[in-house]
Amino acid sequence: MSPSDIPPSTKPIKPTKAELAAAADLTIDDVLGPSIEVLFCGINPGLYSAVTGHHFARPGNRFWPALHLSGFTPRLLAPAQQWELPSYGLGITNVVARATAQAAELSPEEFREGGVRLARLVGEVKPRVLAVLGVTAYRTAFAERGAAVGPQERRIGETAVWVLPNPSGLNAHWTLDRIAGQLRELRESLA
Repeated sequence: MSPSDIPPSTKPIKPTKAELAAAADLTIDDVLGPSIEVLFCGINPGLYSAVTGHHFARPGNRFWPALHLSGFTPRLLAPAQQWELPSYGLGITNVVARATAQAAELSPEEFREGGVRLARLVGEVKPRVLAVLGVTAYRTAFAERGAAVGPQERRIGETAVWVLPNPSGLNAHWTLDRIAGQLRELRESLA
């Protein structure tokens, strides 16, 4: 799967350096719907996502290909098609809402506050599963130092919690196939 597999009308834009710089601290809307089975939760929006208004929008991010390869979506969606996710019972949010160039710019306090906000959102949306895409973000937001990728003992109300690998292209330790395999494991657990 490559960028050439994405329809031309949904190919990524190329923001300027000035547009990226201006996107710092912006937020983007959550993708939610009335019947969310799995609420995917990124760490925080990158500048590229803030410019476009689309989650996991930076070219090289493996979220969308992994989502498709895992069987969550019947075809590869582009970030601009994120609003189709609720029709598949899927949603997206972030631990921390503000956009940064790197997650390292976020403070532990922001992560902890994000964990509180996330628990409140899960209480409102009531997904079957909250899937946090980033083990370090999960550990910090929920004070779970020993957490590893996979299902967690923690529940938020009736909602199960999973930790998945961060799909950023910067996370070279995890290949697309391995990320898709973890998402597939989550999907199969829902059956």
